[in-house]
Amino acid sequence: MENMVNVYFFGKKYTVPSSLTIMKAMEYAGYQLVRGCGCRNGFCGACATIYRIKGDKELKACLACQTKVEEGMYVATLPFFPLVKEVYDINKVNPAEQIMMMLYPEIYACVGCNACTKVCTQGLNVMQYIAYAQRGDFAACAEESFDCVMCGVCSSRCPAGISHPQVAELARRIYGKYLAPESKHVLERVKEINDGMYKDLIETLMNKPLSELKELYNNRDIEQ
Repeated sequence: MENMVNVYFFGKKYTVPSSLTIMKAMEYAGYQLVRGCGCRNGFCGACATIYRIKGDKELKACLACQTKVEEGMYVATLPFFPLVKEVYDINKVNPAEQIMMMLYPEIYACVGCNACTKVCTQGLNVMQYIAYAQRGDFAACAEESFDCVMCGVCSSRCPAGISHPQVAELARRIYGKYLAPESKHVLERVKEINDGMYKDLIETLMNKPLSELKELYNNRDIEQ
């Protein structure tokens, strides 16, 4: 018999196998997940979840797709963490200006508590990339935040109300558009696609059965 644990989903008790993730345990218990389930087998950031272990006062946050259930776990999922996303036109952004101060001034209210870093589901140094954003070092901010999946858990713990993922996204957009060196072969390939060079090939691929597409993918040539 597989080890079973008692967990609570939205206040209701269920007994589920201990080997399951929170997401799979919810489905085992009969929940049909139609929101907050995203990629299912990776890290898309859609399944941000809060939980508390019975007898422990600490409220924890995680991604339900990568966190296993525990005995006495009380779980509540959220459709998303409410981040603040400012509206801007990246084509009109001037990276030389104090764009962070204009769009996300709350980053300068950071108290250095490091709660964002401690709770990050990807183990990123969140407070550090915010420090880079404060200094206008968009390249360093983009690099430090590269693996962010926009789950928003960091923002849920921030006393200054910073929307860290949105700050990082702005830095990456600025870096990609204005600071990173152009990739000539990518620009050439995009032009070829827009000119219709691969139209017939794409249509042929779209008409292939899934099994054949998998075979082509698994045996594709990979650049070294």
